[in-house]
Amino acid sequence: MSKETITFRLDQEKRAALDEIAEGMDRDRSYILNEAIDLYLEVHHWQVEHILAGMQQADAEEFATDAEVAAAFARWRQ
Repeated sequence: MSKETITFRLDQEKRAALDEIAEGMDRDRSYILNEAIDLYLEVHHWQVEHILAGMQQADAEEFATDAEVAAAFARWRQ
C-alpha cells in the first residue's frame, strides 16, 4: 500500500499522549496515528452503513411495532 505524508495541527497534550502510548507499545507515532485513523474510519463506515440500511427500511415502511420498541427499552433499563 502506498504511503502519503500529511500535516495537521495537534494540541501539545495530545502529541505527548500519543508519544507516551507509542513508547509504551514500542512503536513510532505514525504507527499509533495510523491505528487510530483505521479505527475511526471503521466506526464511521459502520455507522453510515447502518444509517443507510435504516433509511431503506423506513422507505419500505418497515417499522418496529410498539411492543418491540417497549421490549427494547425494557432491556436497556436493566
